[in-house]
Amino acid sequence: MITKKLTLLVVVLAFGLHSCTPSQPESDSSAQTELTEAEASADNKELDFIFPKGQKGPDKNFTGNAYNYGLVSMDSTYTTLVGNVYFEPGARSNWHTHPGGQILIITDGQGYHQIEGEPIQILKKGDVAKCPPNTRHWHGASPEVGMQQMYIVPNTEKGVVDWMEAVTDEQYNSKK
Repeated sequence: MITKKLTLLVVVLAFGLHSCTPSQPESDSSAQTELTEAEASADNKELDFIFPKGQKGPDKNFTGNAYNYGLVSMDSTYTTLVGNVYFEPGARSNWHTHPGGQILIITDGQGYHQIEGEPIQILKKGDVAKCPPNTRHWHGASPEVGMQQMYIVPNTEKGVVDWMEAVTDEQYNSKK
């Protein structure tokens, strides 16, 4: 079980870790979150939460509401950080990079990710996206549907995340 101290460390050091290049697997839905019916219909637009919603990410790193829940804290043995982020509809990360790269597994909903200089790609449940080390990118939910993603950040000894400026509405909407 993740302790409060460990969870705080994950949130402070790693929140908002995400992004990258899609393929496909399905996720395990063994751990259900306790949400009220009002939260379920208002917040997740029928998404099936497999992890708790988590802590709201800082406004300086996200447009809209994104929530992080740490699953595996980084350590010197595994040098990997794992967690879940839920993006409300329209929410997205700022541009950022990961010194050791990142893998996303989309567990529900629909969203976008973009590597700088490439077109926006649509992500949906079961997609896997890989982002190479030090590659500038962003990701988040679609305007209509929220998105849940499990993030895996390997090679944490190289660093976790370097945050940059917000993704503009023009950039977010450029896929249309």
